[in-house]
Amino acid sequence: MAEVQIDIQENDILQRSPELLVQLLRDHTTSNGLPDGQYKHIFWATHDYEHLGKGYGYRDEIQPKLITGEHSDVIMPRVLKSRQQQTDRSKDMAEVFTPSWICNAQNNLVDEAWFFAGQSDKVERGRKGVFNTENEQDHTWQTNPERITFPEGKTWKDYVRLTRMEITCGEAPYLVSRYDTTTGQPIPIRDRIGLLDRKLRVVSENTETTGDWLEWAQTAYQNIYGYEWQGDNLLLAREALLYTFIDYYVAKFGQQPLLKSINYIAYIISWNLWQMDGLKGVVPDSCDEVFEPVGLFDTEPRRMECPACKTGALKGHIGQKCLIRDWRKPRDKQKITYISLIK
Repeated sequence: MAEVQIDIQENDILQRSPELLVQLLRDHTTSNGLPDGQYKHIFWATHDYEHLGKGYGYRDEIQPKLITGEHSDVIMPRVLKSRQQQTDRSKDMAEVFTPSWICNAQNNLVDEAWFFAGQSDKVERGRKGVFNTENEQDHTWQTNPERITFPEGKTWKDYVRLTRMEITCGEAPYLVSRYDTTTGQPIPIRDRIGLLDRKLRVVSENTETTGDWLEWAQTAYQNIYGYEWQGDNLLLAREALLYTFIDYYVAKFGQQPLLKSINYIAYIISWNLWQMDGLKGVVPDSCDEVFEPVGLFDTEPRRMECPACKTGALKGHIGQKCLIRDWRKPRDKQKITYISLIK
């Protein structure tokens, strides 16, 4: 196997713009209600870094200074973690990353259904080979080199606007595929298979000016979602989505996008990829941090018992409900709780 290369470093992001790294670390749920200019970061939510000392505890926020400078190699993709670390995380958090060929096959199934034009005489209801054709023997795929065509009644803009989400996303291999999360090997832009990759390919094929491309790329990002428990994985996923934006812009126009465009994409990403306990719809472990009001004769606050945690219910948790953003709504109504979407 070829040596794994890392082309995303927090030091590079910091050098590009300190505000950019801060944006990628922002947690909009826990920041909600704070005075303007104040915000909180996503937190580690793993014990893996506690041996590094102060600031690396399970409940500690991931501060820029903890992952830059001499600490720039603290957070690494799963493929670069030791076998023991991978085993421990699989055991503790059920962390198992899916090979790109499986992500591709499952994403293809989603597209086959959407691109099906609706002919009732077809036995196999789906249009195969839209973006690529799988080779099951060696787990590779052959990319369709032709411009993507759309069925009657559907347009490329409809495809870009489709809402897609990766649950418990880890490093988000279903959304973007800059590298194979199990081998670490880079994947050329033309052969990428993520749900967002496909949207950006369509945008690049159907726009010419930077203005139009940016408008529809932003729309693509506004309609891609994912959540993750562990803070290090979430940061890796956010970084991967950000660098994917830069990759496609450079491939299309032969130059780097403006910093203001990169910052806005990072802002969208910080909303659309968030930290959450997916079984409860709340900030991880936040049900354990709610206390009863202190009475006159109480010596210390008492932790409240969450009724939903006790029964295993999906709704009714007393922890901090995670906020997400519906970009299609008027600006003053865009913030909603994730759990409110669950029927």
